[in-house]
Amino acid sequence: MDSTSLLDQLSGYWSALDQHPILHAGLAFGLLLVGALILGRVARYIVLYAANLLARQPALHWLGDLIRNKVFQRLAQTTPSLLVQFGLPWIPEMPDKAAHFLGNLALAFTVLFLILALTALLNALLDIYARTEHARTRSIKGYVQLAKIAVFVFGAIIIVSIIIDRSPLLLLSGLGAMSAVLLLVYKDTLMSFVASVQLTSNDMLRVGDWIEMPQVGADGDVVDITLYTVKVQNFDKTIVSVPTWRLMSESFKNWRGMQQSGGRRIKRAIYVDSSQVRFLDEKEERRLSQVRLLTEYMARKQTELQEWNAANGGVAPLAANRRRLTNIGTFRAYALAYLQNHPDIHPHMTCMVRQLQPTAQGIPLE
Repeated sequence: MDSTSLLDQLSGYWSALDQHPILHAGLAFGLLLVGALILGRVARYIVLYAANLLARQPALHWLGDLIRNKVFQRLAQTTPSLLVQFGLPWIPEMPDKAAHFLGNLALAFTVLFLILALTALLNALLDIYARTEHARTRSIKGYVQLAKIAVFVFGAIIIVSIIIDRSPLLLLSGLGAMSAVLLLVYKDTLMSFVASVQLTSNDMLRVGDWIEMPQVGADGDVVDITLYTVKVQNFDKTIVSVPTWRLMSESFKNWRGMQQSGGRRIKRAIYVDSSQVRFLDEKEERRLSQVRLLTEYMARKQTELQEWNAANGGVAPLAANRRRLTNIGTFRAYALAYLQNHPDIHPHMTCMVRQLQPTAQGIPLE
């Protein structure tokens, strides 16, 4: 059997289908669907091949993010539904209602894949932004998630309106009547969005900040800020997920200021036995004057005390009337000089050693 006779036989079979319009239309639609799927695979291959070639150029490296997030794949997936839409009018004997329904269904699939492509594009833009310098201080992940929610909501409205063949405005008016229910359902989303905007706009929280929130067991670095949660990696490498709105309704400690200042304030107290506090004798003063950290202090205080005692010569001969150095005061001066000369103590920040109110444990030297 040659090709001509085979074609004539197939043409005869096809013409015989005219007596069965439903079977004729169904078979034609099946062939259209198979052809659309094949062309969709071809279009996907061509688009990805071209995108990969362009992504190799340094100036177009950002195309790699679009490929990894399947933006071009989603766009190529609209090809079959588009071909079905434009091919339906060419199907013979197709009932008008069936053609209208199938056309709406194909259009709904087109809108669905466009929505998926748009959300994939948002993910790609987030990846591109994450490599910039601003991403270290400003996270936009919450805004991207909110945009994706809006895209899905409006996309769902459009798809449903296409399938039921009604105007999207009609569905939106119905949503307006359900606003109270929507506010209740999306309460956490709205609260988290407001909190996310306030946290980022007021620069209250950044990725990499060390925060402390004891009420939720968070004490570590912020590793991710999303619309709903803030992830904190504790110093034992555990992860705590804190709802974003709790960071606005409750207090938390941010150690960023300490990290940016280059120093951390430390307060410690040494308790001195109050029964051991006494005056220094001359032998102890001479010995302490040889200590490097106390040489300048001892010379200055001895000069000051000698001048005072000389000015009050009438009462100074009595030991109780003279000004003298105490061991706790000299130790306070030694501790202050030690801190001021320590290489790990910040020279331009407040540094002091002071006596506090005596306690049962002794005299605190802070």
